[in-house]
Amino acid sequence: MRLSLSEISTVNASFADDVAAYAAAGFEAIGIWEFKLPDDDEANLELLRSHGLAVANCVPTVPSLLQLHLPGMEGPADPEVRIEALCASVERLARYEPECVICLSGPAGERDERAAGQVLVAGLGRIAARAREAGVRLGFEPINAADRETLSFVHSIAEALDVLDEAGLDDVGLMVDTYNLRDEDPSALVAAVERVAGVHVADAPADTSRGDRLLPAADGRSAALVAALRAAGWDASLDVEIFSTPEAFWGLSVEEAARAAYAAAAELAARTSG
Repeated sequence: MRLSLSEISTVNASFADDVAAYAAAGFEAIGIWEFKLPDDDEANLELLRSHGLAVANCVPTVPSLLQLHLPGMEGPADPEVRIEALCASVERLARYEPECVICLSGPAGERDERAAGQVLVAGLGRIAARAREAGVRLGFEPINAADRETLSFVHSIAEALDVLDEAGLDDVGLMVDTYNLRDEDPSALVAAVERVAGVHVADAPADTSRGDRLLPAADGRSAALVAALRAAGWDASLDVEIFSTPEAFWGLSVEEAARAAYAAAAELAARTSG
């Protein structure tokens, strides 16, 4: 199992600084956020190669089919524009040979969930076709129900699989995020282990209304979910993904953050090895 750090965890650092700090901390992979990538993909790839980093997963600049209601990440309102942007990102990010390129539904907004579901199913079909052509796997991510108004109307493994089944997309995987699936029974992950395209790990604070995330603890909720996945045969990149504030994890230097995240990920990997 490779240990990885998602670039949103060091939101204020550059791509080059992320690559150098993550490799120096001991990570074998990186979770790329497209908004951080410089335009020259060949130079970016050479930088990754020179530091020995693989790519765990990629988050497109426009990551959802319906508009997000998250300050600074809203993006265009028109679903057609968003779907085309996702298709273009999938084609670009395939060059980085990630385990998957991530997308999520976005919130229903003013639509009822039936209408939102129709947009989602049709759009996913188009994006998945582009991913197929590009030779990369798409990873569809359910988001905790606490964020239904801002991020997604698809909240569980079961709901995500229902969407993919309705769209006839058996080659699209699930992006598992232990923070978002903190209310999920581990057995649901085990049952869907063959569909898991990637794993983000972070724990929730006791007061989830804070909106930030904690590094995964060796005895926390992430550990229970990861242990269940590993016992079921999953063995790919474990990608730490921390959303935070300038007063907490985001206030650390990229080097400090990478070292702290690596220590937590390594302990988590050791405790869940079975």
